[in-house]
Amino acid sequence: MTIHETLKKAIPDALRARDEAHLRTLRSLVTAMTNEIVAKKRKPDEFLTDTEAIAVLKRAANQRKDSIEQFEGASRTDLAESEKEELVIIESYLPKQMSRAEIEPLAKAKATELGATNKADGSKLMSALMKDFRGVADGNDVKAVVDALLL
Repeated sequence: MTIHETLKKAIPDALRARDEAHLRTLRSLVTAMTNEIVAKKRKPDEFLTDTEAIAVLKRAANQRKDSIEQFEGASRTDLAESEKEELVIIESYLPKQMSRAEIEPLAKAKATELGATNKADGSKLMSALMKDFRGVADGNDVKAVVDALLL
């Protein structure tokens, strides 16, 4: 079962549990996925692939993070708390992200393979790593590891 199908099937469970935060989040995610399908000129009753669904989930998580930052900056902790709840729910559907410690040995191996030894090779190495780590590692973590390797 794809992530999109899982989200759709979780809505009735959230309704039965009367979990408003979960229900609100699931509905917004399913709506975002339906919008993505329509934007790709497909029928609204189709499902996204897991890769496409992960992209939508990451976009939603980033939107929540931005909202939290803005709400906290404006001293609106009440609004920030609801966004934090939604972010936790969204992240539960995302695949586990690799840590910097897990990225480092793979980055060293790729740097050796590509012959990257200085900062000028950083973009080439970064591009190759992001192709390998798409969906399983945060780009900021990969960049930090690459910068540390190519000092």
